Amino acid sequence: MNPQEIENTPLLFGHDQRSGIVAVEPAGPFVRLFYRTAVGVQFHDEPFRPFILTSDPGLVTGCSVPCSVRQLKGEAFFRFQLQFDSWGACLTARDFLATRTGKTPSAAEAPYLFISDLSHQFMLNSGTTLFKGLEFQDLHCLTLDIETFCAEGYRFSNPERREDRIISIACRDSHGDETVLRGDRMSEAEMLEALTDLIHHSDPDVIIGHNIFRFDLDYIGKRAKLHGIRLSWGRNGSLPHITPGSRWNLAERTIDYPRWDIYGRHIIDTYFLVLHYDLAQRSLASHGLKQVARHFGVAARERVYLEGSEIAGQFNRDPELLYRYNLDDVRETEALFRLLGYPWFLQTRIFPYSFQNCPLRGNATRINALFLREYLHRGQSIPARTAEALPFEGGYTELLRSGVCGPVVHCDVASLYPSLMLTYRLGPAGDALGLFLPMLAELRRFRLEAKRAERESQRQEQRLYFGALQQVFKTLINSFFGYLGAPLHNFSDPAAAAEVTRLGRVTIKTMLELLRQEGAEPLEVDTDGIYFKPPAGCKNEQDELALVKRISQGLPEGIEVELDGRYRSMFSYKSKNYALLGYDGGVTIRGSSLRSRGMEPYLREFLREAIELLLSEGCAAIQRLYDRYAGRLMARDFDIGWVSRTETLNESPATYQLKLRAGRRNRAAAYEIALTGERPYAAGDQVSYYISGSGKDAAAYENCRSTSEFNPARPDVNLPYYLEKLRHLKKRFDPFIPPEPTLFD
Repeated sequence: MNPQEIENTPLLFGHDQRSGIVAVEPAGPFVRLFYRTAVGVQFHDEPFRPFILTSDPGLVTGCSVPCSVRQLKGEAFFRFQLQFDSWGACLTARDFLATRTGKTPSAAEAPYLFISDLSHQFMLNSGTTLFKGLEFQDLHCLTLDIETFCAEGYRFSNPERREDRIISIACRDSHGDETVLRGDRMSEAEMLEALTDLIHHSDPDVIIGHNIFRFDLDYIGKRAKLHGIRLSWGRNGSLPHITPGSRWNLAERTIDYPRWDIYGRHIIDTYFLVLHYDLAQRSLASHGLKQVARHFGVAARERVYLEGSEIAGQFNRDPELLYRYNLDDVRETEALFRLLGYPWFLQTRIFPYSFQNCPLRGNATRINALFLREYLHRGQSIPARTAEALPFEGGYTELLRSGVCGPVVHCDVASLYPSLMLTYRLGPAGDALGLFLPMLAELRRFRLEAKRAERESQRQEQRLYFGALQQVFKTLINSFFGYLGAPLHNFSDPAAAAEVTRLGRVTIKTMLELLRQEGAEPLEVDTDGIYFKPPAGCKNEQDELALVKRISQGLPEGIEVELDGRYRSMFSYKSKNYALLGYDGGVTIRGSSLRSRGMEPYLREFLREAIELLLSEGCAAIQRLYDRYAGRLMARDFDIGWVSRTETLNESPATYQLKLRAGRRNRAAAYEIALTGERPYAAGDQVSYYISGSGKDAAAYENCRSTSEFNPARPDVNLPYYLEKLRHLKKRFDPFIPPEPTLFD
């Protein structure tokens, strides 16, 4: 498979085939394109007229700025593209339209469509994307991390407290060159000036850090302001543009952060990339750098570990160890970027977004941009945005048998919803150009070719490229159905999405009937697959493969059933909550009821051990396990982290207080801790606490204490409270444990 064949597909990668572009920025009446060349980064300015799409050009009659009008073909809602001489004029027209129509640009029913990012507008209109012709390793990157001093009497360093300061800045560039700016040899002001010089000398395309927005950059910016230092980090010598109170939503999580934009460069926060990874995998107990580095196996054996409370003391006693610690953080952050950043680098070649923005846009938003780009290229009118979400019935899920059963086989339909859309020709009604299904078919074809190329590649770098590429295509393919049912997009169609899910339910029910006809016993159904106990005639994996092939042959052409896994046993707790014991002894646990990260560690550990015992040794061992955990609690044989609960704030403490006063929510321990804490908390922050006092029914919000405040010399852990939680968890297994026989049985 030739990578050039894929990237020469304009429908996916845009019609502008220029290579080497690493950034697009506004430059007066022009846009400035930065190119990476053999002699460094150069730039080229070209004219661009910003635009607003509208249903009626008469809406801007009386506006103080002139514009030209491009009429688009067809009868869709947005039939006119208003083009302006400058970004300022475009903003003036936007404000005029908002006032005249009474609709803000974000309103679904607004009769105009304004895109607030000039660079995104240019890439939509021109078909340009970044990084074409570049390899991931061609990017020039600078990874940075800071350590800060905290004044005596406080637990957290505060950039607005004058006696606190930055005491170490570690940096590592793409060539492996490492620098530590030392607070024992330089004043804080000198360190900040040296960091700016380092950025200019390195000239990175990407600046990387873990939680860099919410800590490192925020701290640097506030200390630079205190010292009156210009952070001229832009490729044109400009200051960073800082947007306080920015918000990023990922599934049920909300992150408040101060966004930084640096002219000609991208900022990648590996904390955000980790959240993306964990949304799909649900395998991380924490999103902190050290824990994540250990999870991925990128933590060096000899790396230095220091607690946050030890930083100031270490700086005073032995700063060399602190600098090694700081440098280890940078190395781990860079390693995470190399692992998790590659798919986003590849997506930036596809979507008309900057590298920085691509991970911050939702799947449906990115796919909508592909349609907008192609429709603008062909001069075709664009449908109005769909209204608020319309409810429709989802996939078919059912628990047919609870408890432990084995052996178990799992079969599923390969890309169920995309396959149904292609087989039954289901696309959005408003897609006048008919792009949806051809684009989906191309993505599926490219994914299959990339998977084959990954298997056949002889060189490691080629395998990595094709492996990452097929994962990107898989994500996009699976996102097409989500886009179809999503609200507030131009080409979504909830009615078509409802038909897809209806056909999905029909398909799964047909598979159930075919399995039963074969003598198999279905155990659990989950949208696109079925766990079942194979019939007595299936003696080995070849027999199971043959059975699944017969099931596939009983379905319409284009719908393919695959054997997705085979297991020694399965524990079904409730629908979509189960555990699997593989033939290799590995245990896989699915479902929030069986692997909730909201539990305290001792409960998570007990739950996992109990499930493993249930799958392997049987029910009797669970009581012994319970006795062991209860005994450990009673003996206080644990550190405070074992019983501490860690929660993520999904709204700011201020919003929490407003809702409390309005009677719109109940009190919660994590927010009570945040309100009384020394450091300011925001949405997205994590809070760890334990319950003190006595009494098994103690109210958590009244008895919560920050984990950082625990004093092991005067332990105040509420043992009855934690024993009661353990007892309640153990009771979940009671229905699956047969009663012990009596003399009369």
